[in-house]
Amino acid sequence: MSSLYDVLVVGDYCLDLIFTGLQTLPVLGKETFGNGCTMLPGGSFNTAVAMHRLGLQVGWACDFGNDDFSRFVLECARQEGLDDSLFVCHPRALRRITVAASFPQDRAFVTYYDPEPAIPAGLKMLVKKSARAFYVPGLYYGKWFEMGVRLVKAKGLLMIMDGNSSEETLQNTPSLQKVLSKLDLFMPNASEACRLTGTRDTYSALQALAHLCPLVVIKAGAEGAYATQAGQVYHSEAIPITPIETTGAGDCFNAGFIKAWLQGCQIEECLRWGNIVGGLSTQAEGGTGKVIHEKEVIEWLNQQSKL
Repeated sequence: MSSLYDVLVVGDYCLDLIFTGLQTLPVLGKETFGNGCTMLPGGSFNTAVAMHRLGLQVGWACDFGNDDFSRFVLECARQEGLDDSLFVCHPRALRRITVAASFPQDRAFVTYYDPEPAIPAGLKMLVKKSARAFYVPGLYYGKWFEMGVRLVKAKGLLMIMDGNSSEETLQNTPSLQKVLSKLDLFMPNASEACRLTGTRDTYSALQALAHLCPLVVIKAGAEGAYATQAGQVYHSEAIPITPIETTGAGDCFNAGFIKAWLQGCQIEECLRWGNIVGGLSTQAEGGTGKVIHEKEVIEWLNQQSKL
């Protein structure tokens, strides 16, 4: 496979066990039954595969172990046609498991990760490879950030981060402001954006983040998506579709937006791409259960233009 990539993706794989048809969330001391259970690759696999299916040349740097979970995701990645030259396999278990209690509009997670390798596959990749853009599927500010940023900037890559994070805020984690100032594109969802900025609504969060990053995109589920760039605010409505299962929808939105953005589309068009890919992904379980190609997105775009 060509070493000339559109996007270099870093981040952990995850094995998603998705339970559907639940009447309620699990309660201590009680057994909760669903009517469906699916095992699928997740984590950064979602965006890497979604981008690949849309026609981008994707290099995904990921660490795997010798456990059954690693082997399952590794085989799925190879079946999708992802370049496996950037995978690093370790002679120990490297289990990354998430159990999702999934409902049509949202989901709850229980997650377990084995200890990380001393040097992540992503850093090794950055030393050797280059691309147009570098994508991190979460808000990262760990010990490898400064070294990674220097390599990204030295090679002239666009730097993109998703907003996936836990309890951090700009107020209690000042280093996040420095992280966001290094990005070319930041892509949180609405709840992440409001928590990070300490604001109560999407528009206020958008304005606060715009002071730190030149292009901010906020995913707002059924409300669609918002973006701000150079003082201009944009909004695109979600596509009219009834979700079946929403795991990975934000990852797929990111893939659609980035595909259009790297093609040089206007921001409104990029938002539509994101909403279409993210929306269609909810028509099957897991972030990649629904296969979405560029042709299907263009068909949706053409339909929208006729309305």
